[in-house]
Amino acid sequence: MRRNLGAALGVCLGLAACGGGESALDAGAAPDLSVEAAGPFPVGTTRGVVEDTARGRTLPVQRWYPAVESARAEAEAGFAVEMFEDEPRRTSYAELLAAAPAGCPSAQAHAAVDAAPAAGPFPIVLFSHCHECVRFSSFSVAERLASHGFIVIAVEHVDNALWNYLDDTGVPLDADFLPVRAADVRAALDAFLAGAPAEADAERIGVMGHSFGSVTAGMVAQVDDRIDAALGIAAPMENPLIPGVTLSDLDVPLAFLVAVEDNSITELGNTFIRDNFAQAPVPAWKGEVPDAGHWSFSDMVAIAEPFTAGCGDDTRQTNGDPFTYLTATDGRAVAAAWATAFFKATLTDDEGAAAYLEAGRLGLTAEHHD
Repeated sequence: MRRNLGAALGVCLGLAACGGGESALDAGAAPDLSVEAAGPFPVGTTRGVVEDTARGRTLPVQRWYPAVESARAEAEAGFAVEMFEDEPRRTSYAELLAAAPAGCPSAQAHAAVDAAPAAGPFPIVLFSHCHECVRFSSFSVAERLASHGFIVIAVEHVDNALWNYLDDTGVPLDADFLPVRAADVRAALDAFLAGAPAEADAERIGVMGHSFGSVTAGMVAQVDDRIDAALGIAAPMENPLIPGVTLSDLDVPLAFLVAVEDNSITELGNTFIRDNFAQAPVPAWKGEVPDAGHWSFSDMVAIAEPFTAGCGDDTRQTNGDPFTYLTATDGRAVAAAWATAFFKATLTDDEGAAAYLEAGRLGLTAEHHD
C-alpha cells in the first residue's frame, strides 16, 4: 500500500529538512557518494516468465537482487550479455554486439545467475524498457541498484521489443500500446509478490523507465497504489505525443533525467520533461546531462541503427554544432548513480541520497522542488 505522502513529508522522507522546507543539501546533509560505485551486496540475476492468462500474454522477466556473499566471485566475473538470451536470440544479440561501434553497447554483465538471495527485506524497483528494446536494456542501472539493496524487476514488452524491430513485427510508438505496457509491469509485480518472497519489502516499491518506458512508469504510478516513487529517463511522463498520463494525478515523488543533446526526442521532448518537473505537484528532481544523447544511459546504445544517438560523433540538437557524446560508460554511470540515489532517498528515507540528487555530481545540472 502506498505510504501517505503528507505523513512521509512530516518525517522529512529524506527529501527536505522538517519545518522549513529546506532541501537536504541546504540543511547540511552530506551527499551520499557511495551511489557512484557498486554497493555492499554481490548481485544475483534470474530469468523467468509471467503467464498473464487474462490478457493472453507470455512475458519474459529478468530480476536483479542482492545475493549472498558466496556469490561474489561469480558476480564479479560476470557473463557475456548475450547470455541473457537462449538461442537463436543469443546468437542474434552477439552478432549485433560484434557489429556495433566499440565502446558503445555493453558487452559484459556482472551478476551471478540464479544465486541465492541475501536476507532482506529489500525495496522493489520495477523497470520498463524503451521502444523496441529488451528487458536487460539498462542492466547496468539494475546491477547498481541491486548492489545497494534493491530488487529490480524488468519485464519484456512482447510485441514492442528488439526482436520485433529485427523482424519488422512491432507495434507503433503511440498511445494505443501504453496501457498494455503498464499492465505488463503490474503483471510482473503481481507474479513476484504472489510467491511471498521473504527477501522483498512489498511496502516500498518504485518504478522507473527509459524513453517509452518513462511514459509507462508514469502510467504505472498513476494507476497502481502500491507505487511510492517514479523515475523517468530521457522522456516526459505526461506527454502530448503519447497521451495517457496526467501529471496532476501523480501523488508520489518524481525524478527526471534529461539528455541535453537528445537527438531522438529533440528539444521539444526535453521541454516537455522540464515542464513535467516544473509542474509536478509533488517533490520532484531533475538532472540534465550535457553531451548526453537519448541512448547514452542505455546498455543498448548503438546496438542497431535506431539506437545510435548517444555514442560517438554527432551534431548537437541544441545548436547544430558538431560534437562527441560523452562516453557510453559515463552515461550509464550517471544513470546508475542517479537512480540509486533517487530510490534510496524516496524508498529508504536516506537524506544523504537526497542531498546527492541536488549536488550536481558527475557533470549534471540538478534541480529540486518540494
